[in-house]
Amino acid sequence: MALYLITGGAGFIGSNLAEDLLKHGEEVRVLDNFSTGKEENLSFINDLNLPSGKFTLIREDIRNLSSCHHACEHVDFVLHQAALGSVPRSIDDPITTNEVNIQGTLNLLVSARDAKVKRFIYAASSSAYGDPISTALADDKPVPKVESQTPNPQSPYAISKLTGEYYCHVFYKIFGLETISLRYFNVFGKRQDANSAYAAVMPKFVKSLLSDQPPTIYGDGEQSRDFTHIDNVIQANLKTCHTSQDVLGKTINIACGVRTSINQLYFKLCEIMGKNIKPLYSPPRAGDVKHSLADISRAKNLLSYDPRVDIITGLRKFAEWYANNL
Repeated sequence: MALYLITGGAGFIGSNLAEDLLKHGEEVRVLDNFSTGKEENLSFINDLNLPSGKFTLIREDIRNLSSCHHACEHVDFVLHQAALGSVPRSIDDPITTNEVNIQGTLNLLVSARDAKVKRFIYAASSSAYGDPISTALADDKPVPKVESQTPNPQSPYAISKLTGEYYCHVFYKIFGLETISLRYFNVFGKRQDANSAYAAVMPKFVKSLLSDQPPTIYGDGEQSRDFTHIDNVIQANLKTCHTSQDVLGKTINIACGVRTSINQLYFKLCEIMGKNIKPLYSPPRAGDVKHSLADISRAKNLLSYDPRVDIITGLRKFAEWYANNL
């Protein structure tokens, strides 16, 4: 069995990774300062009847280098999920976004290098692509975003996540630390925060529909995303830990390769939840891109990645979980 350090392990993605690993008998250490993570996201620990030492929690901040060194001791794999997310939040407070997402990532890379961890998996973001010319609509269909195309970040958040990728690549090239960056595309699933002012669109929609209130859609709703269920992201992370060295230093898209407009998403949720509520429309938000669709060929070829949970199956699982837990 291996020891996994999950940064941001009390958050949405991190807690799902922790739960899956623990259920498969692995040892998990979580590093989280609970600025956005929640105690309740780790409540599943009480139901697992874990042997002593299988799970440990470190309540520290990745902006503290000594805390990162402590967290990385004797670790086999680092799954670096900790970040200050949200494009709007980064526009409101670019300084803190920079400190957490760039300095925090650098602290962890240095600590992982010094601790000689086996592999460092970085949660990158599709926001790095922005709206390059190459993704313009062709016959009303966006061209899939390929890892080889030039990034064009449109927000402080996107810049911060892209910088983390560059640091990972450099630490592999210079220090030999085995790093891989997984560019997530609009991840959704259980435990995603619906109450934050910066909540993602899907939990906001579900929360509004459960309350029989019309949600707000920014823009005309025809912007599209490659929505990716959390189970697919878990699969990608675990395969990346144990796959061949062909992946080292690389960036890999993690998505489904299917685009869904915000309008399509909303009305499909209405259908699943048995609601008939018209949304409200507001002007587009600064920093948002129009379309985001992934080419997942590299993930399939290098990771044997197979996004088994499609958008419709994922939406049903998502809506059911929130109806029972929100």
